[in-house]
This record gives sequence, structure tokens and C-alpha cells, in this order.
Amino acid sequence: MVLVASTAVSGCVTAAIGTAASVGVYAAQDRTIGEGIDDATASNQVKLRLLAADRAAFQEVDVEVANGNLLLSGAVPTAEHRQAAETIARGIGNIDNVFNEIFIGPRSGFVRSAQDELITAQIRTRLTASPAVRAINVNIETFHGNVYLMGTARSEQELQRAAEIASVVGGVRRVVSFMQVRQPPVPYYAQSASPPQPEYRAPESSDQTLAGAPY
Repeated sequence: MVLVASTAVSGCVTAAIGTAASVGVYAAQDRTIGEGIDDATASNQVKLRLLAADRAAFQEVDVEVANGNLLLSGAVPTAEHRQAAETIARGIGNIDNVFNEIFIGPRSGFVRSAQDELITAQIRTRLTASPAVRAINVNIETFHGNVYLMGTARSEQELQRAAEIASVVGGVRRVVSFMQVRQPPVPYYAQSASPPQPEYRAPESSDQTLAGAPY
């Protein structure tokens, strides 16, 4: 009984720490905390619905949501499962686009999964080291050497640079970027309304004045 109680308390503390950590990440990214929470909520809803529909078939499907764009990756056993996953994803609110990159085939083995995790880690390290990319805005998913980039970039140059960095990592077969160019939000303290400017009107010409005057 004591062990169960201790586990429950530990779980609550872990969940609270995880939530606080996520909010901290959202605050550092070029999106609002509200947007970050909406994306995380949508991702969790899709994952739960997929597992409820067919846990065995959808166990290896990854769901990533960034700025209202949802990416499905991983593998399912049949084309019907692939379409079903997309249908479930499209049934969630706050989603603008669904990108279905699910493969049809057997599940990954331990070695293949470890290789994909290593690729993701190496890309993350290189993005973080690059002064041309704000790595915290980039989400990375890797499946069988296929790399998917989600999130935002502040310019087309940054978007392209992120894809270039990912493409030269060993073991990468291809890079698919779903990143969007987006200017960072204006901080709340900089959103104060500027004082109204006086309206300028050109002086009326003498012809207009004469035209309106009685003879």
C-alpha cells in the first residue's frame, strides 16, 4: 500500500515537471505558449485515438504537431490502416494540415530504431551548433533514415539551411521539410499602441475654393 501511494505521488510530480518543462520550451520558441499547448493537446488526442482504434497496428505511428500542422510517420501493416490514421488525425480540431508519411510494412527492429534515434540526435546537435538556425524551433522525426523537419524558420535561408544540415548526416536517406517561414511574435511589452498620428490633408487649391464660392 505504501509503495502504491509513493508511486502515485511520484507520477504526479513527474507529470507536473514534464508540463512545466514543456511550457518552458514553448516560451523559448517563436510561438506562443497557447499555441504550444494546443499543438501538444492535438498530438496527444490523435495518439490516444489511434491506440484506442487498433493498438497493435498503430503502435509505431508517430504524431508530431507544430503550428497547427500535423505529421504522421512510422509504419502500419496495411493501406487501410494508413488511410484510417489520416482520417482519425483529420477529425481533431485546431489542425490546419495533415501530412501522411506513414509507410506500409513491418515494424522496425531494435537496431533500426536505434539508428533512427542516433540520426535524430546528430541532426539536433548540428542544428544547435549552427548560428544560421534557431534549433529550438525545429522538430525532428526520423523513420528508416527518412528525416522530417517540422516547426518554423525566420527566413527562407534558415529553412533551407536546416534541411541542408540534416541531409549531410550519415544514414539519412532523404529529408522532407514541412517547416514554415514565420516571423517571431512581438513580445507583449512591445505591443503597446503607438500614439495616433495627426491626419494630413492637402490644402485645397484656389480653383476648388473658387468653384464653391458664389458669383
